[in-house]
Amino acid sequence: MKPTLLIMAAGMGSRYGALKQIDGVGPNAEAIMDYSIYDAIQAGFGKVVFVIRKDFADQFYTHVVSNVEKFIDCQCVFQELDDLPEGFSLPEMRTKPWGTAHAILTAKDVIPEPFAAINADDFYGREAYFAVSDFLSKINVNNNNYCMVGYKILNTLSDSGSVSRGVCEVDANNMLISTIERKNIIKLEDKLYDLYDNERFMLKGDEIVSMNLWGFTPLFFAQIENSFKHFLTEHINEPKSELFIPTVIYELLKSHNATVEVLNCGAKWFGVTYHQDKQYVMDSIKSLIANNIYPEKLWTK
Repeated sequence: MKPTLLIMAAGMGSRYGALKQIDGVGPNAEAIMDYSIYDAIQAGFGKVVFVIRKDFADQFYTHVVSNVEKFIDCQCVFQELDDLPEGFSLPEMRTKPWGTAHAILTAKDVIPEPFAAINADDFYGREAYFAVSDFLSKINVNNNNYCMVGYKILNTLSDSGSVSRGVCEVDANNMLISTIERKNIIKLEDKLYDLYDNERFMLKGDEIVSMNLWGFTPLFFAQIENSFKHFLTEHINEPKSELFIPTVIYELLKSHNATVEVLNCGAKWFGVTYHQDKQYVMDSIKSLIANNIYPEKLWTK
């Protein structure tokens, strides 16, 4: 059974200032996710599920799905604010998506196999997809042994502003112990801090962080749903509250209801948090093409 690639592409892109999920960075207007899908195909993935919003479904199909579906099975699911468990209603003031955990939950009815989950606007490196694919090919579809690809935090920053990262504690066997969402990480005077809620937390720079490249079995959907119901009970009337994947993972680790192996494959990450990051991404893609990692035009037969 080939694993599925789930791509979370429903974000608002408020700091970027545009619909960055489909913004062209390749020589033929390829988006970052085009390169992610290309790498996943090379690594043996058999299907792609896109989590998007209904309000840009037509645009998304034109720019992404129409090209990719010739090479791999594709399916779209919608992350909508009112897609809540029974017993919960959408508050009137809510305009922000419910977070990455909710994004994954929207795909529960279309993914019966092990799957990897990624952000649409992050470039993870081909080695990362081979590592996750290899892990998923060896696990029982009904178990709760998961994985994530880890990156050093200093290699995941933006020169254009602060970033949010899931900072991980890892044991000697590369098993994840805990993860903490640091929401406002920035360099100040050559030192790294998380400046959030009027607090200043110093980071060393070599911490392992999650960039939201995870490997799961379908069991994770039921675990997310339980966490999301608890989250809504506590936070549904907080307009900016979100449930993140690392938060769910931390709860599962504490309760011994999952294990997560951290895969260190040496892959290079880059992404577009801010619009100013785009030129660096374009230059990086251009260099990879020059070194024959990618063809000049991805989706041609």
